Amino acid sequence: MTERAIVPTHSAFLELKEERSGMREGYRFLDEKRLILAAEILAELGRYERELTAFRADYSEAVDALQSAVARHGLEGLAVHPTAPPLDTDCRLAPRRVLGVTLHDLIENDRQPQSPPPSVADSPEADSARRAFQALIPRIARLAAMVGNLQRLRADYARTARRARALEDVLLPEIDETLRAVESALEELEREEVVRARQVRT
Repeated sequence: MTERAIVPTHSAFLELKEERSGMREGYRFLDEKRLILAAEILAELGRYERELTAFRADYSEAVDALQSAVARHGLEGLAVHPTAPPLDTDCRLAPRRVLGVTLHDLIENDRQPQSPPPSVADSPEADSARRAFQALIPRIARLAAMVGNLQRLRADYARTARRARALEDVLLPEIDETLRAVESALEELEREEVVRARQVRT
């Protein structure tokens, strides 16, 4: 670390102390922000894990339904069934902010899925598989929103942690070292003044 080139005066010493005080306050803020972001990351991870568990359960049911449909119709027979119409959902992202980080929660208004056109070979198994896979779409959308939130939170946490470490490991020790050097130089100047004052008296 290098000491700053500062002329050792009392005003410079006081300015440095004030600057150090501001840096310490900034470090405390960044440290607190780090803790709040970490808590939000943990909360979002909890929501994500619950949603992922529900998705996996629904996906497993959808795969079972698909296997039943394939067992009844065969793969080629199932391929000629009409596809489901586009999912009619009203999904939107509701933004919220956590310490300057914009997070999005998926808000959806459920609408009844439309039935595909009738098929000669329609069966309960094919309908069940179609409905099971349609039900996965909103879950996937929620998971995608949560992954985006986690990525934004992680990026801001990393940036905040870097800044806090820079203050703690570099800037604060550097300013402390400069303060010690200025204080030492001021003490030396005061001693010289005392010696000069004694020499003048004698």
